[in-house]
Amino acid sequence: MLLAVPLNVLARDAVKPVKLSSPPVIDGILDEEVWKNNQGISGFRSFIPDFGKELPFNTIVWLAYDEENIYFAFRCYDNEPEKIRVSVDSRDKIRQDDWVCVNLDSYNDQQTLYCIYANANGIQMDTRFAAGNEDIGVDLVWYSAGKIDDDGYTVEIQLPLKSIRFSNKEPVMMSAFFERYVSRLSTNVSFPELDPAKGYAFFGQMQPIQFDGVKHYKLLEILPSVTYSYKGEHDAGNMATTENKPDAGLTVKYGITSQLTLDATVNPDFSQVEADAGQVDANLRYQLFYPEKRPFFQEGNENFKIGSTGSSPIDPMGSLVHTRNIVNPIAGAKLSGRIGSKNYISLLYAADRIPETDNALYGNYSHFPVIRYKRSLRDDSYVGVLATSVINSNSINYVGGADGNFRLNKSTMLEFHSLLSENKDEIEETDDAGHALGVNILSDQRNIAYALTLKEISENFISRTGYIDRTGVTILTGFVTPKIYPESEVFRRIDFGIFTGQLRDNIYDLWETNNSLSVTNWIGGTLRTKIQYSYSTEIYQGDKFKTSGLQFIMTGTAGTKFNGTIAYSRRNAIYYPESIQGYGNVFAGEIRYLPLEKLHTQLSVNFQDLYDVSDREKIFDYLLVRGRVTWQLNRYLFFRSIVEYNDYRKSVSTDFLASFTYIPGTVFHIGYGFLSEYKAWDGLEYIESERLQEMKRGFFVKISYLFRL
Repeated sequence: MLLAVPLNVLARDAVKPVKLSSPPVIDGILDEEVWKNNQGISGFRSFIPDFGKELPFNTIVWLAYDEENIYFAFRCYDNEPEKIRVSVDSRDKIRQDDWVCVNLDSYNDQQTLYCIYANANGIQMDTRFAAGNEDIGVDLVWYSAGKIDDDGYTVEIQLPLKSIRFSNKEPVMMSAFFERYVSRLSTNVSFPELDPAKGYAFFGQMQPIQFDGVKHYKLLEILPSVTYSYKGEHDAGNMATTENKPDAGLTVKYGITSQLTLDATVNPDFSQVEADAGQVDANLRYQLFYPEKRPFFQEGNENFKIGSTGSSPIDPMGSLVHTRNIVNPIAGAKLSGRIGSKNYISLLYAADRIPETDNALYGNYSHFPVIRYKRSLRDDSYVGVLATSVINSNSINYVGGADGNFRLNKSTMLEFHSLLSENKDEIEETDDAGHALGVNILSDQRNIAYALTLKEISENFISRTGYIDRTGVTILTGFVTPKIYPESEVFRRIDFGIFTGQLRDNIYDLWETNNSLSVTNWIGGTLRTKIQYSYSTEIYQGDKFKTSGLQFIMTGTAGTKFNGTIAYSRRNAIYYPESIQGYGNVFAGEIRYLPLEKLHTQLSVNFQDLYDVSDREKIFDYLLVRGRVTWQLNRYLFFRSIVEYNDYRKSVSTDFLASFTYIPGTVFHIGYGFLSEYKAWDGLEYIESERLQEMKRGFFVKISYLFRL
């Protein structure tokens, strides 16, 4: 057993880590003198599902640093080490495992966090937390290793200071919130211990850390990439080549200061390594949402989040900057970071190729400039402004306005935004102006959570950089969730959810309602269930339809090999193309199985059907099945296959990928995929067939190397 003296540090006292003259070996074995002979931090207490509980085994974390790196070491004791859930997986795939996390506020100003996760094998995940949102898109360069032993597991982490932004002042003050997750208990513990009255307001409850004599630098990263892509499509009975080209690109990152970074890219490779998972794309009122996966846009994306968006289940405003709207960019640039002690700035520009079919109308390129400024206030409060534009030859779209978050008390936050838009299109001869206003108050404490939201989005509010699925509405919503903690080993926590939302469709001057009652149970350490009944209506094309229903959700784990989620609902619904009142079923299920530590399998099933309420005739059913198998040889190299069957479209898609990632940026990918449909060429046209015909295929290779100076 590793001997260490635990130190219960008070969160108001700044920790001064040991400064090293030589670095530790990052191998997951805590045999260096710095870990053996220095006091660690202990006193971890739970905050999920309840606050203030001790694990039956201890957790200790040590800190050290040198001029260029911060080091963390975790000793996670466990009296049943054989039950530790661990895998060898690719980056950002460890959420279901046992893990530790360093939530680092590198400016100690309660605005943003770097979240550095590692499982018991040292496999990494990193995110960025800001404005109440955790963005998994960030990929930092850092190093980690982990080991399981008879006492539990250990993790070592090396975080280069070049990988983060921090203050130019001396000494450098940061703060951290250390976290451990035990999968089989579904329990999160932390140091410092969170105050139940403050709930999940992490900022303001962090451990201050002081670093003396670190190196302030001007970072330079050069990332060249080379790609080759081939695409083919079946045409008139033969496979025709639609793309066959090599390409090269260059991305440069320059650290103007340790607080401010400039990124620029020319002819970038914005391809996605993994295709989007299929979604049910029938009977849609709104455009489907696909998350951003392209690294250039992912990094720093959290800076463009504004207050009072996504504030309720019926909030139509998802984001004002959804970069998937930039489809085929030729170049881009970003400037992001902090100026002084309170000013945050983020500038984004991309030039996007317009499809050739529209070149005569709108030119060759659309230009996407985005400007974001935030000023931090007391605690984790801020005020900010955002301006976005989309400009081409004959159309222009502007959106601009202010937003902010204000800490009203230790558990309550007020968020707001006030926005204006203008959209001109000379081809369509339109000139529209609109507005969007939103304010909400929210609080989440141990015993109760609640929120109240008021929002208005005018009919002509248009954001071509954003994702907004409905305009011309005024919305008032509120929810309250009392939480009960029974003295029971079976029912650990019960949440009762009460939600009401009233929406006025200003276009048709009609009201719709959305109300629900729910009960969520935390059962044992492995199972969570939720049952919800909703009474709701929806306005569509001037008519009111019923959309009420009953929903059941269950998520859980079985041992160290299985975990999954099942969701089923029986509800009323609208058949949008024909404005028909319908009813039907929705099912979504996913199961993940690890037959071996390095072999990962995943199966997901999505099903929907819809019947006409007047005659009970089936309108449609939609089945989508997706299987994924990944063989992760080590943390750097994996082979993956994905097969997706779409019964509604009568198609099968297959993708194969071999991927090597040494560090983010230094990668080699090679992939092949094809789409088959139940079709045959009869000499004149494609007709339905009982046999699959390959209709599309694609092949790509990507090589890139990160030079860090």
